[in-house]
Amino acid sequence: MALVSEFLGQLTLNFGGESEPKFPTVVTARDFDPAKDAARIETAVKTKGVDELTIIDILTRRSYSQRREIAFEYEKRSKKDMITALKGALSGSLEAVILGLMKSTAQYDASEIKGSIKGLGTDEETLIEMVCSRSAEELVEIKRVYKELFKKELEKDVAGDTSGDFRSLLLALVQAKRDEPSNIVDYEKIDQDARALYEAGVKRKGTDVATWITIMSERSVPHLQKVFDRYKSYSPYDMQESIRKEVKGDLEKSFLTLVECFENKQQYFANRLSEAMKGKSAKEKVVTRIVVSRCEVDLMKIRTEFKKLNQKSLYQTITETLKETIRRSC
Repeated sequence: MALVSEFLGQLTLNFGGESEPKFPTVVTARDFDPAKDAARIETAVKTKGVDELTIIDILTRRSYSQRREIAFEYEKRSKKDMITALKGALSGSLEAVILGLMKSTAQYDASEIKGSIKGLGTDEETLIEMVCSRSAEELVEIKRVYKELFKKELEKDVAGDTSGDFRSLLLALVQAKRDEPSNIVDYEKIDQDARALYEAGVKRKGTDVATWITIMSERSVPHLQKVFDRYKSYSPYDMQESIRKEVKGDLEKSFLTLVECFENKQQYFANRLSEAMKGKSAKEKVVTRIVVSRCEVDLMKIRTEFKKLNQKSLYQTITETLKETIRRSC
């Protein structure tokens, strides 16, 4: 169990190859031999007490497509499903992380969204993070995979578990109608949107939430970054301050998440990780979700932002914080 912190930490460190580092920390391994990896995992699973270190060593150093190749070779040699074998051999937090890595990024995101809305009550914190931090392109893929996995439309499930303006905002985002970035800067539209946000909120009594939703769910990210800068010439408050003054609850959290991600998405995730590992009761699920879902996307940049914020590496913080938490839960 105490290996989970090492496992999550390892996902933040990896980078293979000789080319310049990109955003992921987990990339395609060189000299890859799926048959050899499958044999090592089969031996690790069958070892008395389970050789968790070998499983961690292999799966944190292979891309998702390579993990699928390993699973195929595993089934060929053992006549058993590798994911089922891992489920039987592992438990608790380590099982959750390993099984998360055996999904594509979109499959993992779709599963996390499903988990946040199924059963009694809705995990709004997770739902807000998953929907408000994903790009339109990512949401299109998540919707496709969600329907494939659960035989349901994501929009219908979100609509059934939320209400009011909060539901309207999430549904607008899930529709993924955001404009593509353009090389042409439309200064007139920037000014119009900045003024519209001001007039729909701070300038009037009550908030025209529909206008905020339209602008924040449909405009491109580079455009919105310029809009928020222009907004300050109309309003005595910046966009985040205006949101805090105008709306409350889940709607406030959703708009704030959007603005934070528009301004610096990796800094948003770094902040989430920092908050999750503060105090005596670390939110292990939050750390796991961010590290697993972003390790093949932009975790390289997230860990850079994390170090700027905390003067300590993400790897060091995870190993120091979660290890003790996991020991207490054993």
